[in-house]
Parts: sequence; C-alpha cells; structure tokens
Amino acid sequence: MQQIDSREYFSGEFELPGDKSVTHRAVMLNSGADGVAVIENALMGEDCVSTCRCMRALGAKIDVDGTTLRVSGTPHFRRGTELNCGNSGTTIRLLTGYVAGKQIDAKLYGDESLSSRPMKRVAEPLALLGADVRTTDGHAPVYVSPKLLQGADVELKIASAQVKSAVLLAGISADGETSVTEPVKSRDHTERMLSAMGADIAIDGNRVTVRKSTLKAVDVCVPSDVSSAAYFMALGALKGETLCKNVGINPTRTGILTAFDKLGVSYSLLNRRVSGGEETADILVKKTAMRAIELTAEDIPSMIDELPLVALLCAFAEGESRITGAKELRVKESDRIATTTELIRNIGGDCEELPDGFIIRGKKKLCGGNVDSYLDHRIAMTAAVGLIASEKGGNVVRPECCAISFPDFFDKLGIKLY
Repeated sequence: MQQIDSREYFSGEFELPGDKSVTHRAVMLNSGADGVAVIENALMGEDCVSTCRCMRALGAKIDVDGTTLRVSGTPHFRRGTELNCGNSGTTIRLLTGYVAGKQIDAKLYGDESLSSRPMKRVAEPLALLGADVRTTDGHAPVYVSPKLLQGADVELKIASAQVKSAVLLAGISADGETSVTEPVKSRDHTERMLSAMGADIAIDGNRVTVRKSTLKAVDVCVPSDVSSAAYFMALGALKGETLCKNVGINPTRTGILTAFDKLGVSYSLLNRRVSGGEETADILVKKTAMRAIELTAEDIPSMIDELPLVALLCAFAEGESRITGAKELRVKESDRIATTTELIRNIGGDCEELPDGFIIRGKKKLCGGNVDSYLDHRIAMTAAVGLIASEKGGNVVRPECCAISFPDFFDKLGIKLY
C-alpha cells in the first residue's frame, strides 16, 4: 500500500517515457525485417520487455543500452517456439498474426491476467486468411500451426488496433490482397511503421489494404507516450501547470485532447514537429474549471487507455457526464468499468456503472481515500492523480503494477515507493 498526499499545487516540466505502442511495433516489425535497426527512446516497461523476449525466442538479436535498442532481424522465425507474452495484450495479439504468416508452429501464452483476456477476436479474422490458430476456450494459451495464407477481406465489428494489426501482419505474408475495415478508425501505428519499412500498403478511410511484402529495417526515434503524459497533463488541469515534452500527437491517439476540448481544459501544443513518421509536440496544460461532457462509441478508440483518467476528470467537473460505447474496457487488465467506478467512489466521487461506460456526477472536490489497483497500471496511475488532487489524499494498494507501462511514474511525481 502506497500513501499519496494531496497537494495544493502541482507544476513542472516532464520528459516522459517512449510510447509503448510504437516501441512494441518498432521491436516486433524490425525483428522480422531485413537489416539492422536502432530504436531510440524505447519504453522498457514490462510489456515491451515481453515483446523483446518473444522476438529473441523467434531468432532476432536485440541489444539493449538503456532506452536504445539495436535490433538485427531475421526473415525466418524459429519453429516450435514457446512465446511468453507476460501481461502484454499487444504482444500476444499482434504476434499471433505475425507468427501465423510465417508458416511456423508456436505456442503463445502469458500470466494469469493475460490468460483471462479474449483471443477469439483475433483467431476468427485470421481464420479468414486460412490461418490455423487455436485458442484455449477463447483465451491463451494460443497455438499456431503452419498454413499457407490467402488474402481476404476482413470487416471488424469493433474497432481494435490490436486485431487490425494482427490481420495486417499476417496479410504481409499472404498471397493476394488483405483488407481490414473498421467501423471507426483505430490507432494507426502499425500502418505508419509498415509504410516506413517498405510494405505494399494502401489506406482509404477506415479501410487498410496490404499485399505480400518484404520489410526493410528502419531506425525509429520513439516519441513520448501520450497515454503516460496524460496523467501529468491531468494534474496540470486540476492543480496548477505542467509541460510535457516531445509527446506523440498521432491523430488516432489524441482522444485525450478531444476530451480536454469537451471538458474546457486550457492547453497549448508547442514546438510541433515530425519524428519517424509520428507527429510530436510539447503540451502545456493549465489549471481549469471543467464542465461535464458526453462521450459515445465514436470517441472511444482514440482514448481507450485514458478513459479511466477521463472519468476521474469528470468527477471533478461541473455537472453530470456520460461515457458510453466503451464496453471494451471490460476486458482490459481489469474490468476497467468496474474498477474505475470503484476508484471514483472510494475517493468521494459519484459514479454510476453502466454496461458500456459510466454516469459521473461531478463534485468539483473529492475527499480522498483508499484505492485498490487490482494490479492494473492504468487504475493505479489514475488513482494517484485523483489522490493528489483530493482534499486529504489516501492510499493505493499494489502500486508496483505501474512498471508495466511507466516504470518511474512515482519518481516523476516525487513519491518514493515503499
């Protein structure tokens, strides 16, 4: 249990870890490419370490020097490999598609939490390409057997960057043309990186098409993760002023800024530039009196990781907020609809759980209290923000799970874990 004290004022300038989504893809795709790539500012949290471990098991050579990685790829993955994906949903879902296209047999598995998360949603679209992917009652372990793949037209019922990416990574090894269409455009890091690595790829709105391609290694400077920056941006909006440096502002990832616009948060994008195909900026956020908002299914894909934090901000806003169309939160590291509702209530807020979201009645001030992280890094970090912004602070149970995506989160807050 970690004590978190409330603060009257919170300000600072923050250099934040590299983007987890970009790091995963830079490591994974370069591991199966021709040549050698240098990846700078990589996030070396537990999830991305899981990706490195799996790609080494498949035959790639990955040298690590702090946050700089040197990846020597292999065009032919090792057969008969067991791939421990740890707690990382991105690793197991993307890698299932990538391995299926390489015509090898492999077992993909993870920890207890990962084994509870759905994999049928990946196996079913891959089967349309002819892949032999077998789940364990719809979950991990997942078993892939060698099959020649044939391109197919895949239409997803739910927008998911992980499922879309799995199909695209299988599609670059399939004969013919593979297309994925989503109801709403999800984050596009995979498409951007495939394009930079020479893949035959075309994008038309919510439809992405790939053809059989040989990937060429490409150096990547990973921007800071907007999902990690969001917690410090939220503290700026609640308690003072924060500047987050070199943050990725990929349009498919900046739903937190859309939420800020609706909430009325005062922020500025400074020093805008492009790095490795990804847009970046310094983001300045100032304390703001926030108003209630409404978010629907169309808003959700671009802010799925930040929704617990957005719900918390609504608890400090004026009026009644409603977030719907977020059923996907039920199958994250925890049931984030249930755990976010509990978090807000435990620190004095008014939150009603819906099947696919929340109704939050803002109180402007929350008293604080004790919050269980349920070993979910997003819940632990959201709780820390809420307690700092509360009147009396409180405690977070099992805060060490933050290491999954943000190993030095509490250090940057000036809090020493004990």
